[in-house]
Amino acid sequence: MVLKELTKKLRKEKLHFTLIDPDKQTIEKGIELAKKSKEAGTDAFMVGGSSSTVIINLDTLIKGLKSVFPEVPVILFPYSHAGISKYADAIFFMSLLNSRNTNFIVEEQLKGAPLIKAYNLEPISLGYLMFESGNTCTSQFVSDAKLLPNNNPELAVAYALTAEYFGMKFIYLEAGSGAKYSISNKVISAIKNTVDIPIIVGGGIRDKETAREKVNAGADIIVTGTVNEGNQSKMVEIIKEIKK
Repeated sequence: MVLKELTKKLRKEKLHFTLIDPDKQTIEKGIELAKKSKEAGTDAFMVGGSSSTVIINLDTLIKGLKSVFPEVPVILFPYSHAGISKYADAIFFMSLLNSRNTNFIVEEQLKGAPLIKAYNLEPISLGYLMFESGNTCTSQFVSDAKLLPNNNPELAVAYALTAEYFGMKFIYLEAGSGAKYSISNKVISAIKNTVDIPIIVGGGIRDKETAREKVNAGADIIVTGTVNEGNQSKMVEIIKEIKK
């Protein structure tokens, strides 16, 4: 089981997930990105995007990843039930808790649950929170998120506790693709000091120094996406820094 293996690894070290968006690169580029991130020590491939067209190359990309890197788990990161593939190992069964649209809190999950059952995918429950980051990305726009302020740890903690009390296995703090600034260290530390579930942090992490800050603040898992596509050498540096 993917969750069991990730939990076991988290007892010993911090983790890195490589986000691969089928809409933002060709299949070949996605495989190349996966190869470099695996060599650097990434722990999982997260596959998904914020556009409905992600479905076009989704299955092909995942089959390619599994054929080349069978030992690295592929976890779906879908914006809707359309982003579900039977070829993945697991899926983040997530609820965007601060969305104004119930579609992203529970309705897409209702549509996706039977597919997850039919495909025998491992569901990993996740509380997803979107924060202000100086730039409105596609996922924030599409999901109609009521963005959380980056300077209000108390509000973020309340949401994180809600996720934990709902029984979710992870809490994901998201600044968004192309964020001008990342999740504040104060927010991460406040949540880390309050909840007992692992914290995933993504968005605006473009260099190893920022990654180190987030880990020191309390992040258990770092996700990189945009930097992977634009500067793979930076991605490698980030992964190696986390693994140090």
